[in-house]
Parts: sequence; structure tokens; C-alpha cells
Amino acid sequence: MSTASIARELSDLAASALGVAFPVRVRAWDGSEYGPFDGPVLHIRDRTALRRLLWSPDELGLAQAYVVGELDVDGDLAEGLRRVWSTARAAKLSGVRVSVGARLRALRAAAKWGVLGLRPPAPDLQARLDGELHSRDRDRAAIGYHYDLSNEFYQRLLDPYMAYSCGYWTSRAPGYGLVDAQRDKLELICRKLDLRPGMRMLDVGCGWGSLSLYAAAEHGARVVAVTLSAQQHDHVAGLVAQRGLGDRVQVRLCDYRDVSDGPYEAVATVEMGEHVGRDGYPRFAARLHALLAPQGRLLVQQMSRGANAPGGGAFIESYVAPDMHMRPVGQTVDLLEQAGLEVRDVHAMREHYVWTVQAWLDTLEGQWEQFVALVGEPTARVWRLYLVGGALAFEEQRMGVDQILAVRPSDDGAGGMPDVRLRTPEKAAW
Repeated sequence: MSTASIARELSDLAASALGVAFPVRVRAWDGSEYGPFDGPVLHIRDRTALRRLLWSPDELGLAQAYVVGELDVDGDLAEGLRRVWSTARAAKLSGVRVSVGARLRALRAAAKWGVLGLRPPAPDLQARLDGELHSRDRDRAAIGYHYDLSNEFYQRLLDPYMAYSCGYWTSRAPGYGLVDAQRDKLELICRKLDLRPGMRMLDVGCGWGSLSLYAAAEHGARVVAVTLSAQQHDHVAGLVAQRGLGDRVQVRLCDYRDVSDGPYEAVATVEMGEHVGRDGYPRFAARLHALLAPQGRLLVQQMSRGANAPGGGAFIESYVAPDMHMRPVGQTVDLLEQAGLEVRDVHAMREHYVWTVQAWLDTLEGQWEQFVALVGEPTARVWRLYLVGGALAFEEQRMGVDQILAVRPSDDGAGGMPDVRLRTPEKAAW
């Protein structure tokens, strides 16, 4: 066998599985290379990666091999993923379907290279949740898996507000950055909710408190913030005490289903609805309706998937956000209205998430060694793949994010909204 044959045969096997030429250069563990010279290189450092792909010839097998360092991408990871997706779209592929013939060729090559064997164990950090889907205990475990990684990790990755959600970029001028976009997002939400001093507001899934603290400090709202994450709860409680907001912000470590002290004049839930599940969303929407006062406003900021595009996927489910579910935004609007809410505005912000995720990724890459020291290289590699893939999904319209403004009409049908929506640089009335 020539020294160039392993990389070439790997490329040919991938092309056979895809039905089209493999779009990036391949470098095998023996140093052989084959494929396009321009762009990134898929580097198979350890032949165990091939054994994983024999057992899981899909996104999860590739992700596992990347997380443990059995394969890597030399060059621009985003460009590598972009080429693969572009190739799949051009060939009208909806997934890898390995034919019997292609699988037999792969098995023969695997035997020749000494790759055959038992399924490699999944990385230790892969999520393993037990119990009934979206039961209280399982939801608590799912939230803890993602959000309790460590407050120090998120403090290093995010902006000073610690807003772990899409920002609202009102400028692309030099000097305007992530912290500005997150502040403008918080202000936009408060204006859409028409917050005024003394109003009762519920923040469902409050994260590290960015919206709750901003609404209390800048708009005088009296906020109840709820989270299932113990680390988030402790962080927010500490900031409330530090900033002297104890009379305006109460943070609770509890399930939103246990909040019973409504009605609230305003309710916000920022990128939490993705965690309640497909079957649980009608109950979630009904609970939001029940907690709102008549003519009270609801602001839902939530990720969506394209009508004909996958959302989440095996990698996200296994390494980032277990039990997450996204749907096209129109279906969410329908579910909110079925719960008795009147949707008054849908604000698509897809491009803003590209810019937000890219800012997080720049921070991760710029402080790579510090992140590795903090959480370990496998976890850092999970986040690199997550952020690169996420930015690309929003860029390519496979995912979106929207702010949905709704009201609970009073018994006579009044929604309490202004007759005219006025927007000026100084003030927006919704």
C-alpha cells in the first residue's frame, strides 16, 4: 500500500457514503493526505475515530471523536463545516444513508487498517439523564448539566451582564460590542413589556439575572426570578445583595410550575421555552397565561428551527442541552394563542445571534488555554464545536431566534396596547 492510499481511500469511502466528492482535504494518522489543497484539513489523529464511525456513522460519532481529540480540523473549523453543509445541500442530502455496498467497503478497509473492534466508550462528559422525559427531576438534571458547568466559566465567556442569550445589535460601528448589544436587548425587552416603577414582573428561567437586575435597577420593577440551576440562583442572590436590590428582586430556586403567587403585570422568558419539550409547551403556555394579569404583557425570546431544517441534533442533545426542543416560530405562536394569549408582535433576530455567538467564540478562542485549564480540553472542545456550529446554523437559516410579544386580554377583549406603535431613537412604545 502506498503512503498516500489511506487518506485517498478514506476520502473515497466518505464520498461513497455521501454520494458526492468529499469537500475537504483528509490527513490520516500515518501522515498521508488527499483532497482539495485550499481550505481546512480533516486530521484523523487516531484510527479509533474510524471505529466510532463504523458504530455511529453520523453526527454523534463525529462529535465524540472530535471531543476526545481523535480527529481535529486544521484551519478554519467553521469553513470546514460550511463546506460539508453546502455539499449536502447541493446533493439534496437530508442525512447520511450508508448503502450496504459502502458499508462492506468500509468494513474491508477497517479490517485492513486494524480498526475493527468493540464500540469505543462515549466520552465521560456525555449527558446521561434518567427518568421520565420532562419530569421535574429530569428537567432539573438537564438544566444542571448545562448551566451548572461553573459560574466562573460563564463569567469568562459572557459579557459583564452575564446574558446567555441573543443580543440586540443596534449598531455595527467600531467600538460597539457584545456588552452594548446585551444592554440594548435588555432595554428592548423592558420597553416591550412597558415596565414602570412598582410593576410586578416574573422572569421565568432567569439565568444569571441580567434581565431581572436590569428591570429592577433601570425601570423600578419588582421582580420574581426563578431558575432550576443552583449555581445561577446563588449568583443572582449574591448580586441582589451586593447591589442593594433586595426590596425589588426575589430569586427562587424552583420550577416555574411551582410559581403560584400571580397575577403579574409582566412576564418574560428568555430562551427558556426550548427546554420544556414538545409535549410540555402547551402546559407551559397555559401557565404563563394563568400567571399574567388581564392586559398583562408576555415577552418570549426563543430559538426556532427552520420549517424544513433540523434543530438541535444528536450533538446538542448529548453534549450541550439535553432534552431541548425547537420548532418553527409559527408553531410557537399558534401554541401561545391556543393558551388564550394574543400575539401582538413577532420580531425576528436571526442575524443578531450570528454576531452574538461569534463574540462568544472570539472570547473562547482568545483565551483558549485559560478555558482548558478551567474546564478541561474535552469540555472546551465541546464548546468550540457548539459555538462554531451554532453560528453557522443561524447564518444558514437552519435556526432562528425571535421575540414574541403577547398580552392576556381582559374579559371584554381589551389588550391594553397603544393604538399606534411609535418608535423614535429616544423611545419606543409598543
